[in-house]
Amino acid sequence: MEVTGLEGIEVTQSAISSIINGTLTYRGINIDDLATKSSYEEVIFLLWNGRLPVQKELEDLKHKLVQYGTLPGEITNLLISLPHNVHPMDKLRTALSALGLFDAQAKDMSREVNYDKALKIQAKISTIVAAIQRISDGQKILFPKPEYSFSQNFLYMLKGEKPHQIAIESLDKALILHADHELNASTFSARVTVATLADIYAGVVAAIGTLSGPLHGGANEAVMRMLEEIDDIEHVEPYISEALFTNKKIMGFGHRVYKTGDPRAKHLKRMSEKLTKLTGQRKLYDISTRIEAIIKSEKGLLPNVDFYSASVYQSLDIKKELFTPIFAVSRTSGWTAHILEQYDNNRLIRPRAIYVGSLKREYVPISQRE
Repeated sequence: MEVTGLEGIEVTQSAISSIINGTLTYRGINIDDLATKSSYEEVIFLLWNGRLPVQKELEDLKHKLVQYGTLPGEITNLLISLPHNVHPMDKLRTALSALGLFDAQAKDMSREVNYDKALKIQAKISTIVAAIQRISDGQKILFPKPEYSFSQNFLYMLKGEKPHQIAIESLDKALILHADHELNASTFSARVTVATLADIYAGVVAAIGTLSGPLHGGANEAVMRMLEEIDDIEHVEPYISEALFTNKKIMGFGHRVYKTGDPRAKHLKRMSEKLTKLTGQRKLYDISTRIEAIIKSEKGLLPNVDFYSASVYQSLDIKKELFTPIFAVSRTSGWTAHILEQYDNNRLIRPRAIYVGSLKREYVPISQRE
């Protein structure tokens, strides 16, 4: 029996998120309700605590996210010193790893301290991603303002100005939709890492490294590159036809766990339509919907969360190289929720492999080898 990719294999129990009959929930709450009614800060609290916060708890969380949002001088200096020609995800991975060196409680494994470290990482990863872009643009690094929400602060730290309300709402919804997704590749790598009782920083660094691959978080950046290559609605059909003929992978379609479509995609599609119209980039939405129609007709595949997130981020004037790091900002809430859950009921994750190599081979001395 051939087993690849652990497909269909259940490896742990979790109460954080579920995908059942094509429906995604966080702690039992439908993603549609969270995307339309909640805030990213509420989702962070929900994922970490198993319930929605009361007002004081939400205010305390928001306060901590701002308080912890500044960076040690050594980290800002490190970011400035990194090569300019490397991908932001590589810079993020390096900076997050270094961040653990400046946390005096990094090795304290108590539940209370690990929860506080999760807060620190969630707060600082947003600042780091914005700082990476600011440094690349030759601009001063900014830190969060106490009167701003998490999404508002990220856009402010990125652009240096008060963001438009529609931009804030759109980013907040995108962060909610990307926050967690059951046992995806990066979450699994985080849980495997901390199951050895490595610290929470090591777990998040492992997750970032996993997310950087184009078959996971890098897909939305690849979608944007495709949209740029197509450039015009008239070019869609020949481009996609050639891609299908040559078996070129078209990113942003299909998902291993969804058979009737990714429930997050419809929210991003609506956001894409609204934002591209508002920003005069309707062409991106039109090209995207035409691609969707062709792929559905020819391959029977539907868009996943990555497909329309590309045009959403582009409409927010975010550079495509930053798409995956923003994914990481969002997914940090899910990663750390799973890390905390792993610590709470830990057992070393050590699967077995089905050996398919040769058996009973004899050792040949080097003098007799040909």
